[in-house]
Amino acid sequence: MSASILIVDDSTSIRVAIRMALTGAGYTVSEAADGAQGLSKASGSRFDMIITDLNMPNMDGLSMIRALRKNPAQCGTPILFLTTESEDAMKQQAKAAGATGWLVKPFVPEQLIRVVRKVLGR
Repeated sequence: MSASILIVDDSTSIRVAIRMALTGAGYTVSEAADGAQGLSKASGSRFDMIITDLNMPNMDGLSMIRALRKNPAQCGTPILFLTTESEDAMKQQAKAAGATGWLVKPFVPEQLIRVVRKVLGR
């Protein structure tokens, strides 16, 4: 059974690129266009991992992670940030909010797959 991953990003082209990389590696992918949609989808379904952008309309990635981590069912779900942000202070905020890891855009699909496999252990 393949792992189920939720992609949360306001950029359609980024979601498509991530989806192509992940589905090509055998993962099942769902998508959300902002943090509010991501929170709604994650609250209604079980995902093995969530990959999110930081800066999005309606609800940013940090706010989404904080809300997810308040839900006991989501406490153990790995969440990776995939964003253009690379400042250490922002990375620390993400870690404090409950992020599992951080990748910087633009991303290399092979690197994304390596990180996903490592975090999921598959």
